[in-house]
Formats: sequence, structure tokens, C-alpha cells
Amino acid sequence: MRKIVAQLFLSVDGVVEDPHLWHFPYFSDEMGAAVDAVLGRADTLILGRRTYDSFAGAWPEREAAGGEDAPFAKLLGDARKIVVSRQRLAFTWRNSELLRGELVAAARALKAEPGETRIAISGSVSVVRQLLAAGVLDELNLLVHPVVVGKGLRLFEESETPVPLRLLSSRAFGTGVLDLVYAPASAPDDATYEDAKRHLPKDEDQAP
Repeated sequence: MRKIVAQLFLSVDGVVEDPHLWHFPYFSDEMGAAVDAVLGRADTLILGRRTYDSFAGAWPEREAAGGEDAPFAKLLGDARKIVVSRQRLAFTWRNSELLRGELVAAARALKAEPGETRIAISGSVSVVRQLLAAGVLDELNLLVHPVVVGKGLRLFEESETPVPLRLLSSRAFGTGVLDLVYAPASAPDDATYEDAKRHLPKDEDQAP
């Protein structure tokens, strides 16, 4: 079964909105490799309309310009792009199509297609929230930037239901960005302070 992997740029205070206003100072070879490992290796992208509009407004021109970012732009152009929108859209970027049917059901159908190539999501916060809540998202890759943005849309809204996650990998880039990869997890066992206090330092653990 294919996997769906979401990758988002995130500030320390959880903001994901308008990363072009705050994330470029932290972009490095390490981050470029991380982005390529998700978006550059996927043959299918699921994108919310706003993210798609941003991509379609930039990457085709970059590919046509033939600059140093043209090879990555071509990879995005060659990928199948499924756009989540309630509106009828006219597409000019090749290999773009409107999602047919309900999002979660369509995502499950994509995962069931033959092959092992990953399905990637970039940005598209509403899509990520829905698929994570439905248990359809396989991996959540957060590139956490060492900056407090202070305002803007955050990845998660307030909710009465916790979403437990399991850390698959973590590494720190030279710029201070943390590359964190999570997978959905089952709910942890109930615990209280009585359970937690057993892990506090004891007198004999203290240095003399």
C-alpha cells in the first residue's frame, strides 16, 4: 500500500501561514534535500486550492526559465496533482485535476493503488488536518524553524480530542531547523502525577 506523507514549514509557535515571509533565511542544502526527499520523490501530490494556486503561479515559470531550480520545477510539473476544492477550476499547469468525491475516501483509494511511490502533501493545512484526524495520513514531516512568527494560521486548531503521534526520526540542521517525522499512534495509557513522580530525581540521584 502506498503512503501519504505531509510536509510543512512550521515556526516554533506553530504558524504555517505565509512561510515565504519568514522561512527563506533558514533554507539550506540540508532543507533542500529534505524537501526533495518528500516532494521530489512523489509521483502524486494532493494539494489544497490555496497551495495549488501558489505553486501553479510560480513553478511553471521557473521551469520555463531554465534556472538552477528548473529541474525541481520539472519534477513538480511531471507529478500528478490532485487539487482539493469545492469550486470548479480551470487548470493551466500540466497533470492537474480536481479531486473527485470525498477527500478521505479518495485518499484511501489512492493509497490502495499499486506501487510503492509515495503520495505527498505540501502545506494544504485543511487537507492535512482532515487526513490526520481520519487516520489516513501515514507520516507528518514538520520542518520547525527557530523563529516565533507571532501571528497567522497555525497547524492545529483547538480541539477536544487529542491526536497522539509517534516520533519516527529527528535531526537538527545547521540553521537550527528541526526535521521531525511523526506517524499516527494509538492513544497512550492513562496516567496521573502519581505515575509521573516516580521518574523525578531521587535524593541519591543528586550530585554531592
